[in-house]
Amino acid sequence: MKNKPIPRCAWVPLAKEAYVAYHDTEWGVPQRDEHRLFEAIVLQGAQAGLAWETILNKRENYRAAFDGFDPARVAEYDEGNIAALLENPGIVRNRLKVRSAVKNARVFLDMQQEFGGFSPWLWAWVDDTPQQSGVTTLADIPASTPLSDAIAKELKKRGMNFVGTTIIYALLQACGLVNDHARDCFRYAELGGKCAGPGLGAKMEKNVNPALDTRPRTT
Repeated sequence: MKNKPIPRCAWVPLAKEAYVAYHDTEWGVPQRDEHRLFEAIVLQGAQAGLAWETILNKRENYRAAFDGFDPARVAEYDEGNIAALLENPGIVRNRLKVRSAVKNARVFLDMQQEFGGFSPWLWAWVDDTPQQSGVTTLADIPASTPLSDAIAKELKKRGMNFVGTTIIYALLQACGLVNDHARDCFRYAELGGKCAGPGLGAKMEKNVNPALDTRPRTT
């Protein structure tokens, strides 16, 4: 008798082991480590216009090239470092994306100083509790939400680049602020999902931290 297939999100290409492992062990897991959050900002920005598989396959090269995604070290990169990165075949050699990583590192450090860490600032938007969307199909997963709109707007105001609302929503999914695993995926329940909520956008808007006065309001 064949083993019953493990139920996973429909977007997972089962023939690609690295992608399956990413889905099974990383995607949607609540992430609060400062270096890993900075990594997510850089990699999600690098993905713009590309397939995530491209970035996933280059991730170890990125970690080596960007000093383990230590924002303090990346923030000190000068023109020589940038030139070297643009010659590195192991990463996406897009000048705007490379420069944005350095600029974003400097903003990231400023936010760490202001809020005692980037993680506390980011997680405050969801009251430190992952949102459970309860999606059932790929069509249910939005490209962005009022929450990602608000976070993107604030990060842009602070000077970050490549942090549009779609990129930020992908970060929220990847770093576990939103559990967008399908309800029939084995990871949904493991990451706290129990039942479908009142709708992803409405639930997120309700739970945005009221102390963050810079976010846009809706009626």
